[in-house]
Amino acid sequence: MSRTARFDLGGRVAVVTGGGQGIGRAIAEALAEHGASVVVCGRSCATLEATVNVIREAGGTAQLLQMDVTSDEDVARARDWLLREFGGIDVLVNNAGINPHYGTIEKTSLEDWNQILAVNLTGVFRCCKLLGGLMLEKGAGSIINISSIAGHVGLKRQAPYGAAKGGVEQFTKSLAHDWAQHGVRVNAIAYGYVATDLTAGVLSHEHIGPRLLARIPMGRFARLEEVAGAAVFLAADASSYVTGHSLRVDGGWTAT
Repeated sequence: MSRTARFDLGGRVAVVTGGGQGIGRAIAEALAEHGASVVVCGRSCATLEATVNVIREAGGTAQLLQMDVTSDEDVARARDWLLREFGGIDVLVNNAGINPHYGTIEKTSLEDWNQILAVNLTGVFRCCKLLGGLMLEKGAGSIINISSIAGHVGLKRQAPYGAAKGGVEQFTKSLAHDWAQHGVRVNAIAYGYVATDLTAGVLSHEHIGPRLLARIPMGRFARLEEVAGAAVFLAADASSYVTGHSLRVDGGWTAT
């Protein structure tokens, strides 16, 4: 197999949760660009449709599937639909996530805590079990859990998010052990600060922005395509001997 072919995803079905915007959308577009048939999942049909249209206009193949990762019924319904339409899946990107709370733990409500873990950690478990489980019968597949540097190092005022992402990191390692014998690889991408619409305010803040940039050895936030490139690598045969790994796309944040 040529070096180029090892990044070819032609003939593969890739599911991306939280694929309607930001990092999820960039990953969906990149997987489609490399030949995958992409199923973009999320709660908002409007954003999902926008992603699907962009992919199709670029010559790729994509469909949308409305799904809430906190709902057993939604994910089970998605599993059944994927079986009917494709007979299974080859790539699962667990990108759906939230981080609505910024504050110290004494100001964190149990509702905030439960919501963050329900989406960022339990949602990953649910999708791996119900959707990733489709790979077991095929004896092949790649699961990519989107994590964060918050799963590796402490970040101020983000304890619930860090707890969830730390859980994702350990879950990834354990599942990689369990499913390696079935030919299913399980990895994570731990990204740092990424330039998106959601982080624009942080980056432009007169005090916070410069402080964050000074903490990043590369001196800038990641571009969306840089996170998406890591996902293509982990989805493709180029990473066929990689499992249980957390690929840090953080500009060197955790190296200091």
